[in-house]
Amino acid sequence: MATPLNGCKVLDLTQWLPGPYCSLFLADFGAEVIKVEQPGSGDRLRWETPLVKDTSGKFLIVNRNKQSITLNLRVEKGQEVFHRLVKESDVVLEGFRPGVAKRYKADYETLKQINPRLIYCSISGYGQDGPYAQFPGHDINYLGYAGVLGMVGQQGKGPALSGVQVADIGGGTLMATIGILLALLARQQTSKGQFVDISMLDGAVAWLPVLTGTYFADNIIPERGKTWLTGKYAYYDVYETSDSQYITLGAVEPHFWANLCRFLEKEELIPLQSVDEKQDEVRSIIQAEFKKKSKDEWVKILKEIDTCAGPVYSLPEVFNDPQVLHRKMVFEMEHPRLGTIKQLGFPIKLSETPAEAKQPPPELGEHTESVLLHLGYTKENIDNFKIDGII
Repeated sequence: MATPLNGCKVLDLTQWLPGPYCSLFLADFGAEVIKVEQPGSGDRLRWETPLVKDTSGKFLIVNRNKQSITLNLRVEKGQEVFHRLVKESDVVLEGFRPGVAKRYKADYETLKQINPRLIYCSISGYGQDGPYAQFPGHDINYLGYAGVLGMVGQQGKGPALSGVQVADIGGGTLMATIGILLALLARQQTSKGQFVDISMLDGAVAWLPVLTGTYFADNIIPERGKTWLTGKYAYYDVYETSDSQYITLGAVEPHFWANLCRFLEKEELIPLQSVDEKQDEVRSIIQAEFKKKSKDEWVKILKEIDTCAGPVYSLPEVFNDPQVLHRKMVFEMEHPRLGTIKQLGFPIKLSETPAEAKQPPPELGEHTESVLLHLGYTKENIDNFKIDGII
């Protein structure tokens, strides 16, 4: 079956989540992705609990369709092997702190001399330059700097953690994927590679179009709990049900709000949808109505009302939901050692060149020998590399 990235070779030096998730998207759509891992330890995500036998469940989710080689980039011979790989590759993806790749002779300036057509993508917390470039960080830090965290939570309380890595995935993974694809398209016109500089802080700031559009227009600083996205209005909030579960309500458009009010026989609330001083009263009435039935009862009822509402699911409920199952957002594949493993599905559905799950996540160094033989090294060379700690 044809795939969009067939023939594209990617060398992935990243660990943990943002980079490997990016290379997963590329691999699912046909790229040949080779994970370049440190001998002995590999991608640190491999060992994150909980484990399926001896492999992290998290690692298994973001590393299908890839090959794995072990290669010590700290030594000259390992760097030479890597440079051979670079000669025949299209993309290098790395997630080091700025300046670290240069110590391994794996930086863009070095590698573009070897392969001028190379696309080199760096994912870092704060970008390759600027006063924060050398700062360490994690998702929570980028969201804090970006102003995203300050908007999550209830009025009068502190910021709330999102529970998912918005900056890592939305600001790192997705931005890197887009950047690499754009650079590959540009190369078709210029025949030249380029450097793709992805900052997870930049990516998190880019998640603020609604808030910044308002702020830039009226210069009023948005506050947590005081915008329609953060609970100012009753029509966009979360409500508790009789069984201590929750329902989401997003009846932003007037006709959706009116449909709900009519069903609840509370038509007097229709004109109060956006009346600021009435929101506590309106919210109290809506909450009282939702408290009359269980979450499951409301889910059935709300499907018959033309309004924007739904359940707050637990993960078991997500992966038993008929829509999620119909869209194949969870599937199973066979792993030669671990047996049947579950995988997240493909969120991008292409009609003619769809994503494919061709092979399970690799064992550490599983493809080292085959990749090196392809590069022209002999079996004797490979045995010596093992003895010398190069692979």
